Amino acid sequence: QVQVVESGGGLVQAGGSLRLSCAASGSFFSLDTMEWYRQAPGKQRELAARITKGGSTAYAESVKGRFTISRDNAENTVYLAMNSLKPEDTAVYYCRVVTGGNYHFQYWGQGTQVTVSS
Repeated sequence: QVQVVESGGGLVQAGGSLRLSCAASGSFFSLDTMEWYRQAPGKQRELAARITKGGSTAYAESVKGRFTISRDNAENTVYLAMNSLKPEDTAVYYCRVVTGGNYHFQYWGQGTQVTVSS
């Protein structure tokens, strides 16, 4: 079993910054892709940022240039540094990890709330 735990959410004013962390633990050989999704009230969950095992990154257009995803493979942790936050960034942020090896399984965290006030 794999546990995925996010942290770092909170309330911040527009223009401010937050750094989210997501740590995976449990029984797995390795981690492949690690991702941050977000879901605003009344909207579908959307991909915000992705990082591969090799370190390649991809971002949603709405966060490009403001958010930075990174990972620490030794700690099985992925981070999301969020700068120049806007009220429209308000959402529950979820971490998704995909395990590596012969079989690939996905696991989700419980989410962390990010609220940006205007």
